[in-house]
Amino acid sequence: MDFAFTSEQEAIRETAARFAADRLAPGYMERDRDAGLPRDLVAEMGALGLIGVELPESHGGLGLDGVTAGIVVEELSRADLNITYVQVLGALVGSILVRHGDPALADRIVPELCRGGMLAALALTEPGGGSDAANLRMKAVRTNQGYVLDGEKTSISMADKADAALVFARTGTTEEKAHGVTAFWVELDAPGVSRTAFDDLGARMVGRGSIFLDGVVVPDTARVGGEGEGFRQVMSGFDYSRALIGLQVIAAARASLDEAWSEAGEREAFGRPIGANQGVSFPLAEAETMLTAARLLCYRTLWLRDQGLPHTSEAAMCKWWAPKLAFDVIRECLLVHGHSGYSKDTPHQQRLRDVLGLQIGDGTAQIQKLVIARKHLGRDLAG
Repeated sequence: MDFAFTSEQEAIRETAARFAADRLAPGYMERDRDAGLPRDLVAEMGALGLIGVELPESHGGLGLDGVTAGIVVEELSRADLNITYVQVLGALVGSILVRHGDPALADRIVPELCRGGMLAALALTEPGGGSDAANLRMKAVRTNQGYVLDGEKTSISMADKADAALVFARTGTTEEKAHGVTAFWVELDAPGVSRTAFDDLGARMVGRGSIFLDGVVVPDTARVGGEGEGFRQVMSGFDYSRALIGLQVIAAARASLDEAWSEAGEREAFGRPIGANQGVSFPLAEAETMLTAARLLCYRTLWLRDQGLPHTSEAAMCKWWAPKLAFDVIRECLLVHGHSGYSKDTPHQQRLRDVLGLQIGDGTAQIQKLVIARKHLGRDLAG
């Protein structure tokens, strides 16, 4: 077993870490207040090769592995986990386009995603759907002009900021469930598209909202993959994105934990540093242990993916455990800072809000545990 990064990975990590410290960390809280996603930061990341790390060089990526992409996500997320939605969504959408999309479409779109010239959303969830993701009502009807899409997508990350979306709609019957779902590339300035934004507790820079499609016409070349293949495409991609999400939240918790260790060693009470009290140091030691274990799980999941080995169960572990653990660790770090930690002038409260949403989005803990149980007990017994 070799747990070391290669020299190339270390060089990319250092580039990401410098960008995070110089360009992301200073504006983390300001971007939350403004609820804005600065395009200049996205373009800078693209110019540095920090978007589409795992996408093919032929499409503007670096053609590297998932572990290296995880390194970039982790380093950037230490400063601002919200900005790495660009990386996670870009990887998920970009890989689907490269593997299943019309070649001319992929050649036009994926390089733009990699250079930071375009933001993409993934529009799967619908009102009343949630965890029952295959139960879609949005319709795509074939016509002489292509396809006509009608319906609503909701709880979509970057709904009001993205330039385009990979939209999943029903081309088959409702009885077909997942087998009747097809993916389409939809430009969000097209006639018939409208959007709303939600006022969320956290991840405000990214934002969520609804996307309404009212008779939106897309050409045949905008269909991504064959009819009825869309749900399978996105679900296979989730195994990858869930490991990246784990690194997103672990990195945010790591930032708070590093600050808490410093606070414990510097702030004094009753004539000595508060860290001299085991009631302070032991919870931080436990957090150190758990974050280390969760981080290794995420990288092992990415390594399994890179080897072409099954990793669905491991990805589900990353997704249910890491966001909950990160929330608990950040909360403990906030408490170590006492009254100052409770202030909105410190980043702990924002990190707490930001990681909380990832206990919901991209699959709840209950669904992830069901995935794990089905591996060991089978679908019939586990439910």
